Amino acid sequence: MSDADDKLREMAANRGCRLRKSRRRKPGGDHGRFGLVDAKTGKEVFGFGRKGLTATAEEIEAFLRGRAAKGWKSSLAGTKASKRSQAAAVPARKEAKKPEPRPKKLVLREARPGDAGAIAGLLASLGYDVTEADAKRRLARLKKGGEPLLVAERGGVIGCLTWHITPVVHRPRPVGRITMMVVAEEARGEGVGAALVAETEARLKAAGCGLIEVTSNLKRLRAHNFYEKLGYERTSYRFAKVVQD
Repeated sequence: MSDADDKLREMAANRGCRLRKSRRRKPGGDHGRFGLVDAKTGKEVFGFGRKGLTATAEEIEAFLRGRAAKGWKSSLAGTKASKRSQAAAVPARKEAKKPEPRPKKLVLREARPGDAGAIAGLLASLGYDVTEADAKRRLARLKKGGEPLLVAERGGVIGCLTWHITPVVHRPRPVGRITMMVVAEEARGEGVGAALVAETEARLKAAGCGLIEVTSNLKRLRAHNFYEKLGYERTSYRFAKVVQD
């Protein structure tokens, strides 16, 4: 491995993971890609797809730093709890253990102005600089256009999705498109994204769409795997150009 690979391997070890790197020498497939497995169980943690390893070095580092941030927050919470315990002059009477609360039901609905702050936070996790005020204005514009942003709520907004209907001349029916979706990190893998997609598909079908497309940045490999599992296929290239003011 190179020095950069050694750095990733050390970071992985500090987070309880082992780094895997493709051994294929020829370009193509998963050449130069990485994955992470649990150091104790060997279970795949991140960067694995049906055709091999999928993550870049940058994605591995970002994932590991995210795990580090979670660990720091947990440690901080534990320290605060410890200080509160030491400050108690008289031991509290032991109370009967309360039953664990049941997980709240997942609710899918159209976004409301009061959701703007939570939505801005979700977009920030994707790297988009969107303020609460920005989000509120854009939510109103989408709703006015008949394509309201959808949110997934469970004790708070934990996911959102935008969609669009495009009338076209080269197909007999309009084309529906999922233009953006994000689920909070702590809620991923729990069916939230799949529920949002299913709700959107039902709306697009009811609107007469004969094809549903998804736009997803090339670097979001986890998202690609997610959509493929839902039956979507990679069919074309997407080209983009920034329009200067």
